[in-house]
Amino acid sequence: MSRMIEKSHALTSLALISALALAACANGEEDTEDTEDQDQAAAVEEDNGSDDDAADDEDTGGDEDEQIEPSDRPTHEVGGPEPRLAVTYDGGVAVLDGVSLEVLGEFDAEGFVRVNNAGDGRHVFLTEGDSFRLLDAGTWGEPHGDHNHYYTTDPYLSEVTVDGDTPAHVVSHDGIGTLFFDGTGEYHWFDLADLDVESEIETESAETEGPHHGVAVVLEDGSRFETLEDRSGARFLDADGEEIARNEDCPGVHGEAAGPEGILAVGCEDGVLVWDGADFVKLDTGEEFSRIGNLFPAEGSPVFLGDYRTDEDGEEPMTEVALVNAETQEIITTDVGAPYNFRNLQRGPEGEALVLTEDGQLHIIDPETGEHTDHIDVIGEWTEPEEWQDPRPALRASGDLVYVTDPDNQQIHLVDLAEGETIATGELDFVPNEIVVVDGRPVEGVSEDYDGDHDHDHDDEDHDHDHDHEDDDHDHDHDHDDEDHDH
Repeated sequence: MSRMIEKSHALTSLALISALALAACANGEEDTEDTEDQDQAAAVEEDNGSDDDAADDEDTGGDEDEQIEPSDRPTHEVGGPEPRLAVTYDGGVAVLDGVSLEVLGEFDAEGFVRVNNAGDGRHVFLTEGDSFRLLDAGTWGEPHGDHNHYYTTDPYLSEVTVDGDTPAHVVSHDGIGTLFFDGTGEYHWFDLADLDVESEIETESAETEGPHHGVAVVLEDGSRFETLEDRSGARFLDADGEEIARNEDCPGVHGEAAGPEGILAVGCEDGVLVWDGADFVKLDTGEEFSRIGNLFPAEGSPVFLGDYRTDEDGEEPMTEVALVNAETQEIITTDVGAPYNFRNLQRGPEGEALVLTEDGQLHIIDPETGEHTDHIDVIGEWTEPEEWQDPRPALRASGDLVYVTDPDNQQIHLVDLAEGETIATGELDFVPNEIVVVDGRPVEGVSEDYDGDHDHDHDDEDHDHDHDHEDDDHDHDHDHDDEDHDH
């Protein structure tokens, strides 16, 4: 299967990821390892052997029946965090190198497959049939004293699943992952640190008041946030499951995102409902119908980026986005001048609002003021398909790096926000649909001895080289990631 990579410019930001020398440990020890309402896995060791060995390595990411055992995969230490992409297509999912855009593995999957960041910096969940299925993207980081070490291995699609009726929403928060099933209103939660493609996922579970298209968030102390069965709002429960607060002033509740200081937010058809850590606060848009269905956070920022629909029938395209400030309790809107959809929103490394529009432009917007600070031409003009499951350009960000799928041309583009231009284009043998970025970095609440300062200290060139990076997944991928699916 041939693939071509075009590089139009030096990978300026990526040099911090891939061009610096690997650090050696001082102790010399060896290192090892909606539709609006319907939502729903090589780095190989350096070759010191024969050509046959190399050929075998190339085959490990193909058909899942040919996969070796997960524990037999080679582990390779690398010089910095190496992002990888999980991209779905009709009949499967592929894992790509986030720098070269080379396809590292392809795996068969049945039906319409969705993909969600698990939130641990390594794994993703496929939504396949009646299951959430665990996929190892094969990139991760481990704290080690005053620095981090980074590793890669072959991607691997496991048989580890969490099963239920109509799997929908994946959330990560405080080192805990939560999987929501629309068909029953049941949700399962687990420690993200325990995710492993060789082990079944041990979960605890609870049910909301009834089946609905919703979401739940479980916090570190066991307290829980749930949307309501009639989608009129949300409630908060303590660790014993006792309700301590409820708000029914959020019609069409949808989308979930987490902010600083314990803030959780969900969109409504007339604003945003915020849990401030102690109580609910409703922020109104002032419009009779103004649906904010998806919210996108940025690390440390009280501002959420949201889509903004004022046509109740959904016939008119969205051309405005919402900027929701949970601190000032204000919502402002800004026009992007062309249509976009729910897969076209992300946040930049400084919290910038990123919007891809149907004229092919990537808009960069100040989240505090709504001022357009720049735009980058990425792809040609396109039109949103009528069916929400059909491929359309999708946007994902990891620090300065922004990935844009181009289904019409079977391509994926890598944009460097620091340079303000597209720096690489990868040709694919399939039509890309959904996409998530797994950044391969330690995650707070998941990785032992985590210290976020490691990720921002560039003075020691022997260790953890990278640009500042938004915590994806907590994806904040509820950007999911998560976050970003129109749940």
